[in-house]
Amino acid sequence: MAANTDAQKKDGAPVATFKLVLVGDGGTGKTTFVKRHLTGEFEKRYVATLGVEVHPLVFYTNFGPIRFDVWDTAGQEKFGGLRDGYYIGGQCAIIFFDVTSRVTYKNVPNWHRDLVRVLENVPIVLCGNKVDIKDRKVKAKQITFHRKKNLQYYDISAKSNYNFEKPFLWLARKISGEAGLQFVEAPALAPPEVKVDPALMAQYEKELNQAANMALPDDENDDDDL
Repeated sequence: MAANTDAQKKDGAPVATFKLVLVGDGGTGKTTFVKRHLTGEFEKRYVATLGVEVHPLVFYTNFGPIRFDVWDTAGQEKFGGLRDGYYIGGQCAIIFFDVTSRVTYKNVPNWHRDLVRVLENVPIVLCGNKVDIKDRKVKAKQITFHRKKNLQYYDISAKSNYNFEKPFLWLARKISGEAGLQFVEAPALAPPEVKVDPALMAQYEKELNQAANMALPDDENDDDDL
């Protein structure tokens, strides 16, 4: 597992460290998501030159501890595009949108373009946040961008911790090249602020599985009836 040279040790075990860049429109829940991991919130640092916060999120795996230094925009995306320094050195990424806001999904291709302009061939997860909110605007069948660009996709709900670990587990497996990598203990997460409806989440999961088998639309705009 290739790691940065600043890998720290905890309980005598080396921690493989990777830079993860978090992007997406403002208000999609990026900061809420990253702050769910209590240790990362406690140990965060601020990079004044770029106006960003870096949250070190540690996960314990059957291959040893792994740390994602998650770079959060701290609202900088509201002032236009992010500077290259935000992306440089990134080894993986998460793109966020809000399933209750169609425009945030329509902007996903712009964030992806920005990302791959600086970072080539890094593993990327697309996350549709706020699935706890009943009035979902972006349905499973409309979410096709990840299939066109070979990204992984997850429905998540930051405020309820729903699927919190899935993006990190997928990225950890991709970065390490270990398909059998598992998290062996749950990270310390903030208590859920809201509860998800298990039946609704099961329905969303079913719809995502069905959508994965549908033919991709021909259009290049990714509007898909949005």
